[in-house]
Amino acid sequence: MTSPTIAIVEDEIAIAENYRDALRRTGYQVNLYHTRPEALAAFQQRLPDLAVIDVGLGAEIEGGFDLCRELRAMAPTLPILFLTARDSELDIISGLRLGADDYLTKDISLPHMQARISALLRRVSIMQSQSEEGETLTQGDLTLDVSRLHCHWKGEPVDLTVTEFWIVHALAKRPGHVKSRSQLMEAARVVLDDNTITSHVKRIRRKFQTIDSSFDAIGTAYGMGYRWQV
Repeated sequence: MTSPTIAIVEDEIAIAENYRDALRRTGYQVNLYHTRPEALAAFQQRLPDLAVIDVGLGAEIEGGFDLCRELRAMAPTLPILFLTARDSELDIISGLRLGADDYLTKDISLPHMQARISALLRRVSIMQSQSEEGETLTQGDLTLDVSRLHCHWKGEPVDLTVTEFWIVHALAKRPGHVKSRSQLMEAARVVLDDNTITSHVKRIRRKFQTIDSSFDAIGTAYGMGYRWQV
């Protein structure tokens, strides 16, 4: 079986090579890119299995955000992580709004970073194995096709990232039951903090509300978590 390919887009060469060497020791194939145009040209030829992107790329202060937007348009379910020195809440929320699955800061340890990458890739592997079963979940106006990672609301497609898809799946699978943030993390098979889960849920709601302004199927159980309301 071919090892997953990870793309690292990082303008500081020494840091990029450090990440590359660590991930290669774990068994991944790793490609390095130092600018947004270089990475985008490569992605247009062949997509990686996962992308790790810095926010600031050389002269482009927010080049990583632009690249995430472009890559997400090309591949709606590709796992994307930001790995950056910028740790403000605004930057984190901006990254998640653009469709990133995770947002890490560069003070994170290499083992922790590798664990987050492994968790995202494991979700993809699980989804591929489940796709053979052709699982479809329907709750009222919601239809989730696990085999294709497609989500529809009232017949209209909703473009969800991998993380968002699993959060919706976890909520809709047991309508009325409150899922805590930690349970949603487990369902999404990723390690996130509470604020990040909250940001994901807000973004999911906005995506549904773009299609249906009256959408209110995701309810908040204050101090506890979220539920799918029927």
